[in-house]
Amino acid sequence: MIDIPVWEKYTLSVDEAAAYFRIGQNKLRQIIDNDKNADYLLWNGNRPQIKRIKFQQYVDCLCSI
Repeated sequence: MIDIPVWEKYTLSVDEAAAYFRIGQNKLRQIIDNDKNADYLLWNGNRPQIKRIKFQQYVDCLCSI
């Protein structure tokens, strides 16, 4: 299996996204629960995958989390 660096992945797990964006996992899950149809989410069954670039754009527009 090839190990792809987090900063090159298209989607991130909640664990990876929490580490990458320095947001707590609980806060990240809360953000996901607030809008389950957000543009930055891709669902793999019942597991959310976070589209890294789209979530980065979302975070760039926020003043606080």
